[in-house]
Amino acid sequence: MDQLQELANSIGQLDSADKVKKLLSSILSEGSSTASEITEKGIRRGMEIVGQKYEAGEYFLSELLYAGSLVAELSQILAPTMKNERLESKGLIALGTVKGDIHDIGKNIFKMLAQSAGFEVSDLGVDVEPSVFADEVRKSSPKVLALSALLTTSLAEVKNTVDNLSASEVRSKVKVLLGGNAITKKFGEEIGADGAAHDAVEGLDMCRSWLHN
Repeated sequence: MDQLQELANSIGQLDSADKVKKLLSSILSEGSSTASEITEKGIRRGMEIVGQKYEAGEYFLSELLYAGSLVAELSQILAPTMKNERLESKGLIALGTVKGDIHDIGKNIFKMLAQSAGFEVSDLGVDVEPSVFADEVRKSSPKVLALSALLTTSLAEVKNTVDNLSASEVRSKVKVLLGGNAITKKFGEEIGADGAAHDAVEGLDMCRSWLHN
């Protein structure tokens, strides 16, 4: 087994941070792999394994959070090397929690998974006004706009945000993805979203299918 596959497997089986970081350091000291190769064949592949185990019911929220913190540490170690290379982005995703809702755990998990998969992410935060989402689409031209809502009382604001995209004449420029405990597939269809995800892993799969990544 080569070292990049070993790194992917180590991340996928949630080895200790010390063990995974030592493996990354060994790969870097050997010097035979570029930062982009390490990212693609090691870190991103490892996160794919984590995602698959989550979908299969083998891993749960705590495992996703641990994997996210692990990848963040690995990214810090890789950062100096990555400065010398231009890693190709798979597309920009803008995301935020809608007006009236300040919950961000689900949003942050999706953000972590999307970044690990090679997407750029513009995080607009929580309690975001509909006009701010529309302005972001106009300004940054993201491929996907991800709206998060945990509270059922926030559903009206999700609809308002999608309606505002149409009123602002930017709805046709972006795929709209809904996520969060309050969201259902039926609701997504009713308000004209492109997709409604049950969880962050499904949301990432939708983004990949839309952008062919």
